[in-house]
Amino acid sequence: MGWAMTIGDDAALQLVISLHRLTRSLRRAAAAGGIGPTQLAVLALLTQQGPSRIGEIAAWVPCSQPTATSAVLGLESAGLIRREPDPTDGRASRILATERGAAALADIARGEAEVLAKRLASLRPDEIRRLAEAGPLLRRLAEAAD
Repeated sequence: MGWAMTIGDDAALQLVISLHRLTRSLRRAAAAGGIGPTQLAVLALLTQQGPSRIGEIAAWVPCSQPTATSAVLGLESAGLIRREPDPTDGRASRILATERGAAALADIARGEAEVLAKRLASLRPDEIRRLAEAGPLLRRLAEAAD
């Protein structure tokens, strides 16, 4: 029986809701440079996973294929991603983040981190330490699904 089993579904639900609210509020406060939430998810995915086809992007984000196509078109017109021929299928293309796209994603993350750092200043030192200790655990949880 793991920890998640002992805290119950309600506590897990509250944690999920809190994480979503925190993420959304950081993105709003940091201003993502005109990049929408789906575009941001696509850019982050391409930066982490590497070149991908539209269908893969739609499955990973997750969103519909038309939504993924729309996000890709917007990012492509901004020069944040580009297409290349798929080496395994000459009829298809793969999408990849450009250097400019990776830099934009890093800038957005830095902006969110600055907002979070300001908010952390309102907490007690022991609370800040506990949150810092939770970071690696949250990363492990995020990567467990991959």
